[in-house]
Amino acid sequence: MTATPNATPHATPNAPAAPRVPAPREAVRARRIGPFLLRPFWKITLHGAQHVPAAGPVILAGNHTGFLDGPLLVGLSPRPVHFMVKREMFRGALGRFLGWLGQISVDRHSADRAAIQAALGVLEQGGVLGVFPEGTRSAEDFATMHNGLAYFALRSGAPVVPVACLGSGTRGTTIGALPRLRTRLDVVYGPPIELGRGTGRKAVAAASEQLREALRAHIEQARRDTGRASTT
Repeated sequence: MTATPNATPHATPNAPAAPRVPAPREAVRARRIGPFLLRPFWKITLHGAQHVPAAGPVILAGNHTGFLDGPLLVGLSPRPVHFMVKREMFRGALGRFLGWLGQISVDRHSADRAAIQAALGVLEQGGVLGVFPEGTRSAEDFATMHNGLAYFALRSGAPVVPVACLGSGTRGTTIGALPRLRTRLDVVYGPPIELGRGTGRKAVAAASEQLREALRAHIEQARRDTGRASTT
């Protein structure tokens, strides 16, 4: 899975693909099957789930160190989530399955207008959008965070809830390097970050920096709260 495209209010699309806003019922399917696919194999604890607003548009912004992060956020979230998933995953049966679950295909390498409009459509419907702000797996410092997260938040007015997935990157980043069976995994939600609405490059850049620092701080606090001394 991946995060937002490098979206800004002045982004130029690379293709005229027609946007498709996934239906809320599609994301509900993921929450119904997620516990059966995840909890039998790993010891998963959710912390701070009360921080996710019970209604209205919300953006979940998570760190990304292992393949399992996306499934954890989509399958066990307090509310159904439409996650932005890299286009490379939308191939064959897996791609059809992700579409059936209401996930959003995104081109990580350009301003993907169809993905941007689909994501904004989810928020306009009062749904939950999930992103990995750095667009790929990283060391959790958010040093390479794109402006897409800030753009979505300012454009929609939706609060951003930081999420830390801890333990999922223990053995690596590929599907063949999933955490060992019965490994302890912690998913820690933080208090919502309210940015309000705004437009323009300067507003997006300032909001992006604010979010970067807030997400870093949340990861550090989550490690302390869960007793984890390392990034995993």
